[in-house]
Amino acid sequence: MSTGRFRFLAPMPRLGAPDQRWTADVRRIEDLGFHAVVVSEHYTNGWVMDALTAVNFALASTTHLRAMPLVLNNDVHHPAMLAKAIATADVLSAGRAALGIGAGWLEGDYRALGASYDSAMTRVCRLEEALQIIEAFFDGKQIIFTGSHYRLDEFEALPRPVQAPRPPILVGGGGTHMLTIAARYADIVGVHARLGRGGFNEQAAEDLARDSVTRKIRLVTTAAARIGRPTPEFQFTCYDVNIAGVQVTPILPGFTDYIATHKDQFSDSPTSLRGDVEKCVADLQRWQEELGISYWNLGGNIEAVAPIVARLSTELPDGVSVSVMLVSG
Repeated sequence: MSTGRFRFLAPMPRLGAPDQRWTADVRRIEDLGFHAVVVSEHYTNGWVMDALTAVNFALASTTHLRAMPLVLNNDVHHPAMLAKAIATADVLSAGRAALGIGAGWLEGDYRALGASYDSAMTRVCRLEEALQIIEAFFDGKQIIFTGSHYRLDEFEALPRPVQAPRPPILVGGGGTHMLTIAARYADIVGVHARLGRGGFNEQAAEDLARDSVTRKIRLVTTAAARIGRPTPEFQFTCYDVNIAGVQVTPILPGFTDYIATHKDQFSDSPTSLRGDVEKCVADLQRWQEELGISYWNLGGNIEAVAPIVARLSTELPDGVSVSVMLVSG
């Protein structure tokens, strides 16, 4: 099941430092061998950056690093306008843009924007229509579309993206319906927990035990095969990363507590990456081989995970080494 490659994702540097420092931090991510820098989209809880603006600045500040939102909330973007924005970024960056998109889940964002927080079924159906429009745009077709949520009348699909057949589309999901839609349309499927109003709680943690992760991946593989699509690649976020005693990822009360008290359940789950660098490298190689996960997010402390990236990243040219050190989070 292995794809034979590792592609590591790094979170976008935080705002607040001088502009030159932010640019230097993005370039450091590139130099360390990360595949892409990624940024979430939220409008509450102190979230600062606009995702698309940050993606575009990251692309303009680097030469080979990719950038993508992980993920945009479909409900606050018109799909035709979004496809045009990503296609433009792809052209201007010589083919380094990617699109991560989801149905939206954080109710507080909707409240802050004065937007209707529709049922999960409605949000997911709206996302599926959006993906059909984005796919048609990237294919270079003039779009005539009438659905339950969107209508377009001879929308011209320009510019054409540089990447062929299109910029990669990542769709994340945890439930059966979302994962099935991801299997139909996505090039990369982000395997996640089902997050309800409780967010990262013990139910979410339980949903990322090894057996659950395996079931989600099999569901996507089967759904893609059923309609004759190749199996998408898979992306996964390790939420509990501890390297040589350094807690790299933040403690998430409830979520992390549940993992800590159910060690047998998570001893072989990619949710929890623990041990010295050698053990972490071996675990990632085994999970990649057994589960087929290519895209990995190991948290925001890029210097702490740099020794692992240096060992496994497919973004480092042969013969190139990088200077790394293990630092506390």
